Amino acid sequence: METAAVAPKKKEVVPKAIGQFAAGTMGGWAQVVVGHPFDTIKVRMQTQPNPPIYSGSMDCVRATIRGEGAAGLYKGVTSPLAGIGFCNAVVFTANGFFQRLLQANSNEPLTIGQKAVAGGLAGGVMSFLNCPVELLKVKLQTQYGSAGTSGHKPYTGVFNCGVRTFQERGITGLYRGLGITILRDIPSFWAYFGLYEGMKSLMVYRRLGVADGAKSNGVEQFLAGGLAGISAWLTAYPQDVIKSRVQMDYKYKSTAEAARALLREIKTSGLQILFRGFGPTILRAFPANAATFVAYEWTIKLLGCQV
Repeated sequence: METAAVAPKKKEVVPKAIGQFAAGTMGGWAQVVVGHPFDTIKVRMQTQPNPPIYSGSMDCVRATIRGEGAAGLYKGVTSPLAGIGFCNAVVFTANGFFQRLLQANSNEPLTIGQKAVAGGLAGGVMSFLNCPVELLKVKLQTQYGSAGTSGHKPYTGVFNCGVRTFQERGITGLYRGLGITILRDIPSFWAYFGLYEGMKSLMVYRRLGVADGAKSNGVEQFLAGGLAGISAWLTAYPQDVIKSRVQMDYKYKSTAEAARALLREIKTSGLQILFRGFGPTILRAFPANAATFVAYEWTIKLLGCQV
C-alpha cells in the first residue's frame, strides 16, 4: 500500500489543542444524543439481579417505556451530556498530544500502530474523567420507575446524586471503579483510534490509490467511526460489566470481589451473563461513534487544526 507523502505544514487558524478540544466536545455531544437510550438499556441489562428481571434487551426497552415513558431511556443523560462532551474533548486533545509527541523530531507520518498507541495512552488519561461521570450515570440509570425500589427516589438528579455521593463517601466514592475503568479504557481506545485511522486510510487508498486518512470524506469517516466504536466495545465489554456492577452496588468491597461474583454466576448460569446488554451496546456503537467522528472531523476542518 502506497503511503502518503508528508504535506507541507499549513498555517493554523486555531491552535491544535484548542481546536481538538472544541471538536472533541462536539463529537461527545453527538455521541450522547444518538447513543444514550442504548446505553440505558445496556446498564439495566448488566445490573439486573439473578434471576433476571428482563427476558432480553427488547423486553427491557418495552418495560422502560411502559413504566417511565420515552424519557426513561434518557435517564441520567445530564451527566454524560455535560461530562462526556468534556471527556471526549480531553481524550481527543490527549490523542492529538500523544500523536505529536510520537512524531517529534521526525518528518515521517505516524504509522497506524503509533496512532493506536497514542489512542491507548489517551484512554488512560480519559479514565480519570470518565469514572465519576459514568458512576453518576449508572446510579441514575438504575433507578427504576418514578420511585426507587424502597418506595422513594434516592436521587433527584445528577447534581443531587453527585453531592450526596461525595457527602456519604468522599472523593473515593466518586472514583469507585477507577481501576477497572482504566483496564477498560486503555485497550478500548487503542482499538478505537487504531481501527478508525486504519479504516480511513484503507478506504482512501481504495478510492484514490494513496493511504492518506486526511483525504477521507464524510461517508468514509462515518463508516470508519462506526466500525471503530464496535471494535472498542469488543475489547472492553467484560471490563464494562464489572465496572457497572461495582459502581451500582456497594455490596462489593472491591473490583476483584465483583469479578469473582461474576465468575460464580457464569459457572452456574453460563457465559450469557457476561454479555447481558451486549446487543444494545453494539447497536449503539455504530451510529453513536459514527456521529462522534463525523462531528469531530467537521469541526476540525471548520477550525483548520488537523493533527
